[in-house]
Amino acid sequence: MVPAPDAVAIQRGQAEVAEVNAVLDAMHAAASRADGATYFPQFSPSARFIGTDAGEHWSLEAFRAYAEPYFARGQGWTYRPHDRTIMSVGGVFFFDEKLSNDGYGELRGSGVLARDSAGQLKIEQYVLSFTVPNDKADAVVAAIKATD
Repeated sequence: MVPAPDAVAIQRGQAEVAEVNAVLDAMHAAASRADGATYFPQFSPSARFIGTDAGEHWSLEAFRAYAEPYFARGQGWTYRPHDRTIMSVGGVFFFDEKLSNDGYGELRGSGVLARDSAGQLKIEQYVLSFTVPNDKADAVVAAIKATD
């Protein structure tokens, strides 16, 4: 029996969501193990990494230059993802995820994945952000302004 077209679309969508989850989970796991050989191939060669500091807007090459010395010393970073949302438009995948970190607490990751010429999903952009409760925003902004 051939599944109805809607069922096929749902199955394809579920498979793509699983594939996006696998790429992101592999990236986070590799970072935690300081495994650059697995971490960096999750990104496209033209990827951007946008970190929590306003100056952290890196090409993959620049981010690799920053991160590899840490990885070489066995020092990675552990962000545990949860509550991930994935959307797809025209074969491009957008996501946001909540992250837990022992030092920083709760953060947010977001970004974009797309297929490369070989059909593999790669991270095109990853944005790491601190979350700020609205009732704490004034104090956080004041602390940032005090260092400018």
